[in-house]
Amino acid sequence: MVVRLCIALALVVLLAFSAGAQEKPKFYFGSSSKTLGYGPLWAAVKKGFLEQQGLDGQLVLLRGTPMNVQALAAGSLYVGSGGAEAFYEATERGLDMAMIGGTINGLTHDIVANKKYKTIEDLRGAVFGSSSLTSGTVTALKQALKLKGLEYPRDYKILVIAGGSSANLAALQSGQIAATTVAIPLNYVAEEAGFNVVGRLIDAIPEYELGTLAVKRSWAEKNRSLVVRFMRALALTHRWIYENKEAAVDFLAREMQLKPSYARRGWEYYTQHQIWHPDADLSLKGTEYAIRIYMDQAGAKGPLASLSKYVDQSYLSEALKDLPKR
Repeated sequence: MVVRLCIALALVVLLAFSAGAQEKPKFYFGSSSKTLGYGPLWAAVKKGFLEQQGLDGQLVLLRGTPMNVQALAAGSLYVGSGGAEAFYEATERGLDMAMIGGTINGLTHDIVANKKYKTIEDLRGAVFGSSSLTSGTVTALKQALKLKGLEYPRDYKILVIAGGSSANLAALQSGQIAATTVAIPLNYVAEEAGFNVVGRLIDAIPEYELGTLAVKRSWAEKNRSLVVRFMRALALTHRWIYENKEAAVDFLAREMQLKPSYARRGWEYYTQHQIWHPDADLSLKGTEYAIRIYMDQAGAKGPLASLSKYVDQSYLSEALKDLPKR
């Protein structure tokens, strides 16, 4: 009887251990927006790429980079997303951050104006709409306008409108502002509404790291294998998006609630310009440019520190070792 009881208890313990061993660790990561550009983060979860790497992906929508930075610092997120400048600033403040991959490796915004404006030069003295005065997008807008001879604040004003591209488009439609930047695919909506596209930010700044993935260095080093598996899943997600156009367009249209034609045109733009890196990497040149602009805005003096202070590509490099070369 005692022997049978011991065997039964041993079986219970063994089954409990096996069940625990099979559980996938939860991996919390954040997106600063649910828009086309961040689509691969949703695909990584919903198309099973994180699960394939033994991770239970928990994607949390925290609107805006500052919330992602705060969550990383507090340890409630393992990987955050958002603008390079914010993570650079966090590093400068001693928050132990590192950018490990890319989400949006380039500018995807058109400069859209009221119907009476035909060129950027026509907008001298006008009011532009923007979600902030310091974001990467407004920084790029200022640079694009500067190349056409318009200096801020001498030649135009900027009205801060919370809510991103959709809120700016609504302000344009109501006549509250004369022009704004509108990201793909809302630029197609603006065109169909009869507004004029007077410029593209990517033409003024070909390489600009708009959205990155970042970690808290101390946590990432202690959990290196998890971060490597996460980056491998992201690399596989990006490869799937590039190699399966129709399936990717269908997923993006449904998940981001886009018209299929908008999702298709967006996929074509993002892949043609490699806004999504094929392996989820970031652009070192684009990151350096974004950081230099931030330094200028902050009035920082002296040369730029080594990018290794802000960027750590070792997790992705390790992840790619086990994947076929593209």
